[in-house]
Amino acid sequence: MKLQIWCGVSAMAVLLGFVVPTASGQGQGGTQSGVTFLSGGVGEDSAAQIQARANEFNLKLLFTLVEGNYLSDVGVAIRDSGGRTLVEQVADGPFFLAKLPPGSYTVAATYEGKTQTRKVNIGGGQRTEQFRWASTSADNPTSAEARK
Repeated sequence: MKLQIWCGVSAMAVLLGFVVPTASGQGQGGTQSGVTFLSGGVGEDSAAQIQARANEFNLKLLFTLVEGNYLSDVGVAIRDSGGRTLVEQVADGPFFLAKLPPGSYTVAATYEGKTQTRKVNIGGGQRTEQFRWASTSADNPTSAEARK
């Protein structure tokens, strides 16, 4: 089900010009409302590519379970101080990078229907935020609940 939704969202975004695949075919990137973004990091090659470009962006988001497992398919919404949505995407991996003008923003990250919201101030340097969610039995098949 997630794959069908993701494919539909991706196709619509490409048609509207919001998402431009990276040259390697791993991750996604583009510009929306004047904000350049890049996401990915699934697999060693993609993670290395994201890390190599991280200094081009001033906001770095990382999505994990509490135990540290990386997550993808996290909904990301970035709003300016006036409440206007600048970026609304689904992260293609555990890393989401954005290049924002200096200012105050609200970042919302949603994984499996659970949203976390943070206020961030962008100025000089890079701001990093890690979003962590509690794991479920589906995330951790070795848990006692999954063995029942």
